[in-house]
Amino acid sequence: MVLEIAVKAAVGAPDILGDCPFSQRALLTLEEKKIPYKSHLINLSDKPQWFLEVNPEGKVPVVKFDDKWVSDSDVIVGILEEKYPEPSLATPPEFASVGSKIFPSFVKFLKSKDPNDGTEQDLLEELKALDDHLKAHGPFIAGEKITAVDLSLAPKLYHLEVALAHFKNWTIPDKLTHVLNYIKLLFSRESFEKTKAAKEHIIAGWGAKGQCMNSFQIISYQNLVMYCGLAFSIRKGQERKKVEPGVCQTF
Repeated sequence: MVLEIAVKAAVGAPDILGDCPFSQRALLTLEEKKIPYKSHLINLSDKPQWFLEVNPEGKVPVVKFDDKWVSDSDVIVGILEEKYPEPSLATPPEFASVGSKIFPSFVKFLKSKDPNDGTEQDLLEELKALDDHLKAHGPFIAGEKITAVDLSLAPKLYHLEVALAHFKNWTIPDKLTHVLNYIKLLFSRESFEKTKAAKEHIIAGWGAKGQCMNSFQIISYQNLVMYCGLAFSIRKGQERKKVEPGVCQTF
């Protein structure tokens, strides 16, 4: 059985895979489990009618399970593990939250205009914590075998690496050898190569989101292009909407 998955298309290039890390996480899981699938690239600024009919909230990724379209990468990964248990990608519970603060720390540092506000140090502390964990338990988070937590973290580390190099001329310090080795292991996997967005689309995506990241300020509805993954609210008149973790969407 071939599963159907809808993922984000690149901004300005609707026929090319886009820069949503949650879409990539779902695709990575399908690839690692060797599950046949058909992908639909969704232009989030001009969503097709069929997509809105099956998914009125317009979120990606969504996967079709038993004639029902399911959103949120956390939920999708859980269903895939249940329905396709081999090979297992289940993460031991004690390791499930490892690295979970890296992505929000990265976003805060990326949007920061003040070099002394502590956001760089916060990110370095989170990366150091990951390095220490990998030193004790690596090469992957749960040991020798890749699991779901690695597939969640890999796209976020890719965004971190690409966006910070471009916008801040910043790279992960050489002394964090275990993190750097971990990144090499993840990025060299065939599944990652097949599902990653091109660097130029990562850069374009974060560039387009630049205004909405400024201190998570309330901004005009028209200027918000898209924001992936961190929960925050915007105002449109008196209406408030919230972005959920694990999805990419527009408003």
